[in-house]
Amino acid sequence: MGRVGIVTHPAYLEHDMGRSHPESPERLRAIVARLESTGTMSRLTRIAPRNAEKEWITRIHDPAYVERLEDRAPGTGYASLDLDTSLSSGSLPAAHLAAGGALAAVDAVMADRVDQVFCAVRPPGHHAEANRAMGFCLYNNVAVAARYIQERHGLARVLIVDWDVHHGNGTQHAFEDDPSVLFFSTHQYPHYPGTGAETERGRGKGEGATINVPMYGGQGTDEYRDIFHQVLVPAAAAFQPEFVLISAGFDAHRDDPLASMGITDEGYGELTRIVGSIAQTHCQGRIVACLEGGYDLRALAASVEHHILALMDT
Repeated sequence: MGRVGIVTHPAYLEHDMGRSHPESPERLRAIVARLESTGTMSRLTRIAPRNAEKEWITRIHDPAYVERLEDRAPGTGYASLDLDTSLSSGSLPAAHLAAGGALAAVDAVMADRVDQVFCAVRPPGHHAEANRAMGFCLYNNVAVAARYIQERHGLARVLIVDWDVHHGNGTQHAFEDDPSVLFFSTHQYPHYPGTGAETERGRGKGEGATINVPMYGGQGTDEYRDIFHQVLVPAAAAFQPEFVLISAGFDAHRDDPLASMGITDEGYGELTRIVGSIAQTHCQGRIVACLEGGYDLRALAASVEHHILALMDT
């Protein structure tokens, strides 16, 4: 049985973009309530997040962008950043703890306290670009963690698996010219944010280290499973990752209101086991997964639990 940790914190609930916004605090409440009611939470090792240090955030984000966020942060009410993304008074503290939660998870794995960690964090991150917030995201938690793994812990090759239903444009752009980070993404296409065509394969020295697999409305667990076996597994074997990060969005679920894919609760467990096998084969099982999307509360909570239970089997 894998030793699985969890990162969560009450401050993540203080990030609020308005009552009708789909990326709401209720998402975390639903996850925690499910894990506690089934007893799964008691089997997890609690890992306290920390505030991500600016030196690590600015490995991915422009310092001027970080300063703009700080300047825009409201004392009360909301500050709009784009059509989908805004700040409340609790947003930046939550964002620093979300990125720092991923860093604390990496430290816990590298210290051999746990084998895998699920980071139940908000706000999500994979749409955040170097110089702009977008798609509900402020800081790119997974991208910051990838650089931290390399520069703080000295590992050379990091695999990022992004199975969110929306393409992780920010993560792709952070590493598209870098052959030391393999970015693999499945996503509904064409769909927000409009990137992620199969022809986007990286550039320069990083050409080939970006793998986009566009998926189409109605495809579900069977199709995703086949893609993971046929594309991800051999790509990982060639790359030989030393750490695996997952941008764990659960909005490709058949019940999700923001997409039209067909993965089931159990399907997320199947995908996790495939990624877990990759991690066991190549990097002593080291996995950190960070919550991205997922907007049907029941489906999100159930899928997260199947994901965590599959990590325990890794």
